Amino acid sequence: MLQVDFAQLHAWLVMFLWPFTRLTAFLAAAPVLGHNSVPRQVKVAFAFMLCLVIAPTLPPLPAVPVLSWAGLGIMVEQVLVGVAMGLSLRVMLTAVQAAGEYIGLQMGLAFATFFSPDTGANTMILSRLFYMITLLMFLAVNGHLVVIDTLASSFQTLPIGLGGLNAGAFEMLVRYGGTIFVSGLLLALPLVAALLIINLTLGILNRSAPQLTVFSVGFPTSLTVGIFLLMVLMTDFGRFLQGLFGDGLAFLRALVETMAPV
Repeated sequence: MLQVDFAQLHAWLVMFLWPFTRLTAFLAAAPVLGHNSVPRQVKVAFAFMLCLVIAPTLPPLPAVPVLSWAGLGIMVEQVLVGVAMGLSLRVMLTAVQAAGEYIGLQMGLAFATFFSPDTGANTMILSRLFYMITLLMFLAVNGHLVVIDTLASSFQTLPIGLGGLNAGAFEMLVRYGGTIFVSGLLLALPLVAALLIINLTLGILNRSAPQLTVFSVGFPTSLTVGIFLLMVLMTDFGRFLQGLFGDGLAFLRALVETMAPV
């Protein structure tokens, strides 16, 4: 007859609970694997399966009771690690959304918005289009597999029960948030500059010929030129995403290594 004592049951619980906490925190913050359109039951089941695969490869776990202040501190530590890794991926993909916002404002599509379940607010149609294309490209180049591999290897770089994290890693994560504006503006700059010149030209024409109003001439012109420039931009969109994905995944690995205490 199989008998399980309290020590063995506690060892199994520790082997499962703390890795599961890091995985679920990552899925809650990550934009791809933790998309809001994915049911929560699927996310929990996916984290559970990952935990079953990763648990046998874990380094020795600390002999700390789960129901203790030290166990609570370890759980909070795993949540911080998972959320930080997920936010780094979200920053990488939000840069494309920012580019869609900039282009949409210049094209006169600020009114073309709808509710986005990702952000819980109204999002421009171009921003949503860029975001969906980026997600599909990320899955096409197996970026999600690289992320899962980095997440699994993080338990070797950041073993459970470190006793503290390097605060410099979180400062690096905050500074990486500037990628949203830098990369987004670099992607949108050709269209924004061209449309800005067109708007300035139409403003001068409107002053010289008042019958050339914004609604009769300016809006159709900006929209037509913007669509044409979007077609040109899409020819180089893949190269931009390649660099964005490479920098984002490299930052994710650097973040994991930096979080290790000095």
